[in-house]
Amino acid sequence: MAKRREELQRDVWAGWLFLVWITCCSAAPISNQSQSLQSLRTTSTAALRTRAVEGQKILSRAKRGWVWNQMFVLEEFTGPDPILVGRLHTDLSVSDRNLRYELSGEGAGTIFVINENTGDIHAMKRLDREEKAEYTLTARVINKDTNQSLESPSQFIIKVQDINDNPPQFIGGPFRGSVPEMSPVGTSVMRVTATDADDPGYGNSAKLVYSILEGQPYFSIDQYDAIIKVALAGMDREMREEYLVVIQARDMGGHMGGMSGTTTVTVTLTDINDNPPKFTKGEQSLYEFTIPEDLGIGKPGGKVKANDRDTGENAKSTYRIIGGDERDIFEIVTDTQTQEGVLTLKKALDFESKKYYNLTVVATNVQSSTTGSTFMDQATIKIIVEDADEPPVFSKSTYVFDVHENAPVNTIIGTVMARDQDFCFSSFGRYSIDRHTDLERQFNIHVDDGRITLAKPLDREADTWHNITVTATEIRNHSQISRAIVAVRVLDINDNAPEFPVNEELFLCENGKPGQVIETISAVDRDNPAQGHTFHYRLDTPTNPNFTIKNNLDNSISILTKHDYFRRQKQEMYFLPIIVTDDGDPPLSSTNTLTIRVCGCSKDGTVQSCNVEAFVLPIGLSMGALIAILACIILLLVIVVLFVTLRRHKNEPLIIKDDEDVRENIIRYDDEGGGEEDTEAFDIATLQNPDGINGFLPRKDIKPDLQFMPRQGHHSGPNGVDVDEFINVRLHEADNDPTAPPYDSIQIYGYEGRGSIAGSLSSLETASSDSDQNYDYLRDWGPHFRRLGELYSVGESDKET
Repeated sequence: MAKRREELQRDVWAGWLFLVWITCCSAAPISNQSQSLQSLRTTSTAALRTRAVEGQKILSRAKRGWVWNQMFVLEEFTGPDPILVGRLHTDLSVSDRNLRYELSGEGAGTIFVINENTGDIHAMKRLDREEKAEYTLTARVINKDTNQSLESPSQFIIKVQDINDNPPQFIGGPFRGSVPEMSPVGTSVMRVTATDADDPGYGNSAKLVYSILEGQPYFSIDQYDAIIKVALAGMDREMREEYLVVIQARDMGGHMGGMSGTTTVTVTLTDINDNPPKFTKGEQSLYEFTIPEDLGIGKPGGKVKANDRDTGENAKSTYRIIGGDERDIFEIVTDTQTQEGVLTLKKALDFESKKYYNLTVVATNVQSSTTGSTFMDQATIKIIVEDADEPPVFSKSTYVFDVHENAPVNTIIGTVMARDQDFCFSSFGRYSIDRHTDLERQFNIHVDDGRITLAKPLDREADTWHNITVTATEIRNHSQISRAIVAVRVLDINDNAPEFPVNEELFLCENGKPGQVIETISAVDRDNPAQGHTFHYRLDTPTNPNFTIKNNLDNSISILTKHDYFRRQKQEMYFLPIIVTDDGDPPLSSTNTLTIRVCGCSKDGTVQSCNVEAFVLPIGLSMGALIAILACIILLLVIVVLFVTLRRHKNEPLIIKDDEDVRENIIRYDDEGGGEEDTEAFDIATLQNPDGINGFLPRKDIKPDLQFMPRQGHHSGPNGVDVDEFINVRLHEADNDPTAPPYDSIQIYGYEGRGSIAGSLSSLETASSDSDQNYDYLRDWGPHFRRLGELYSVGESDKET
């Protein structure tokens, strides 16, 4: 056991020696580091191998396994030969030489290769720790003969050892910072830090130190915390607003051989309220304005300005008047865009009363100063009032006059007065009425003294108030006009008699009782006395046998009946004249006649029927029932009339047996020939307009001897009417007419006359004729007369046979 403890102590010391070597070689040249590392790795591996052999002598049953230490490789190392990273071996290597080592994992075969016999691992390429800091690999040991693994695969890590190959960098620069002006020394401005891609946990490659290259003596920087601070007190923004500071960061803790990086920081001094406002009108700060007296209310009369060297909110000021404005005529407001004080009028100026004003104005900062006090400055404004030609001024803006209604024309209502207050201009002239406010021209005004008179009588019941506008105009300058409102109130007089509001009918029930109240009624009066109305009522004939009135002591009366034998059959309507008198001065009265109609009522006094209903409905039918009965009667009459009309409406037969019905067409020609017998023809208009002609249908009692097949025309008749179609329609109607006579019935035709060359029309239908006329010449007239010639030829042949 004591020997085992010594071996463990040697392992610990070997680890400490390795760490000491790593620390030392960080400052040594790269070639020495590589040689030392390789020597140490070889020594360490040999020591471990020796301890393993010794352990086998002591612990004969120890389990076999991999034997190696953690491996490192120096980044950016380049040389003529590959770098030996380390050696892998297993405890089988002592007894079994028929072994082969294999390597797999990150970079195996490309970056790292292994000697399959010795287990030595070499780096074949230059490595960069900032791209990849470590590689994870897997080692295997295989029997060359059987190609089987002798040990289970095992992972190990190769770490890339850092060197100082990256300078510090400021990410996001250049930077901008700010600090209030007049800040004390040591006030923090901002923090600016750099980054180094080297390993901060190994050596001093990533240990940064900060310094200022430009910007002194105004600012300083903490060399480790990178905080920029104020180094000079009393920096004034109004003198200089921006400063350019160059910051440097150096690695290796600032020692020689380190790398560095720089950046630029722009520091801006922010404003504080350390300057008061100052008026710009010399030392005495005196302003002088000339303002015309007719300047409108709210109009600007002048501007003043107090300059402030500060900016933003610290430069804003407010203005106010602290003296010289006892009449409260002026007001000064701040223009937020220009920071000027604008002097305006709150009241009108009057040159005749005061010509000069001396105002004291103060400008005060909105923000308090850094000491807590308020900055302000004071100025004097001298105002000279300039005289102007002003319009006349009425003594009042509104006049109120009273006049009684029905006052005579030219009655003086009142007087208005205006005067010109100008000191230099005194040419006031005339009064007038704005007729747009007096369209009916009910008033007049005297142009010189302003007396207003009546032009027409006024009626209070039509208009109680009249509002007119009067004007005063200068004679010299007609543009100088002033106006005033005159309100005329029309006072009431007793000029209207009382009367009942409407002339309505009153209804009286036949079954009423004596003393029954028919209606309660009250008069109205268009007048409006101050003490109110009091009406007195009386009947036109005090001895009225049917009705009486009762005074209700509230300017109303009740109409009462004197008996109960009112009957509609006896007298349907009564007229009751009533005289109504008021208590005016003088009192006026009127006679109002009430119409009282007698009606039939129910037991509870509800009116049911009046007027003619009492006679047409003796059985007590209501108006609704009477209307229903009349509607039924009218409907029945309409049904009867329709039935009779339908019975009489029948289709006339196509052939009417009338001896007097002679169908003849008289056609006049201006040539010599026979009489009307020779000029008989059919009317072609019937065929051209079949829709508008109710012509007779052709005869069907006698069939023609020759039958001809009809041809369908290729052209329509005149005006788009197809004659052939029309004839077919008529033929169809005739064939289906139930009133048409049979073919063998006797038809009666009108007498066609004698002595005609053409003879009777019956010769066209029958084979017998007494005429010796030869119609062969019809065949020579062309195709239009071919049918007619054939008909006549047939007739002649039959006659001969």
